[in-house]
Amino acid sequence: MNGLKQALTIGADSAASKLSATNGYYRDRLVRITLPPEASIVTDNISSLPGGEKLVEDVILRINRSAEDAAKEAAPVFARAVTNMTIQDGFKILRGETDAATQYLKSQTYRELYNLYQPKIKMSLDKEIVGNISTNESWNTLTGQWNRVAGSIVGKMASLQTIETDLDKYLTEKALDGLFLKLAQEEEKIRENPQARVTALLKRVFGQP
Repeated sequence: MNGLKQALTIGADSAASKLSATNGYYRDRLVRITLPPEASIVTDNISSLPGGEKLVEDVILRINRSAEDAAKEAAPVFARAVTNMTIQDGFKILRGETDAATQYLKSQTYRELYNLYQPKIKMSLDKEIVGNISTNESWNTLTGQWNRVAGSIVGKMASLQTIETDLDKYLTEKALDGLFLKLAQEEEKIRENPQARVTALLKRVFGQP
């Protein structure tokens, strides 16, 4: 049990450390957070302005920086979940799928991590980008206009779909997807790569080659 807890702690610390580094999210194509596809309604308008493309990229950069900042506080959340793990939980993880530990930590920490990430993501969206307008304000204005058209008789006849995406919720979920993806990668390394078993306890838990 101690070995398993140690494995989870090491894996979680490593995942959080990688993402909390500068460009941990922003420069990693697997976890880089981008605006939702529906955001083209916003970004196309801003990108048409002089310097608009840079403004859009700055928004994406700030969102990723916010996620990197939040990741600094993720390790203690994981540590508390590991501490509270029961013997039954441990057996399920050891006998489970290759990402069983990741799924356990996700079930135990997701809501707390969401509440940790969401305010930081929202703060980045509330910062003004151009003309004293924030990303959130621009998003809400433009999607509101689109939805009025889509919900009209003409819009319904044209089969236009309304946009219901909650921007900061969407981006927070994407940030957490990246965090648990990194955690799953760390778990896989410890399970399958003998070189990743850095302590005697881990070698006993997952087998000495």
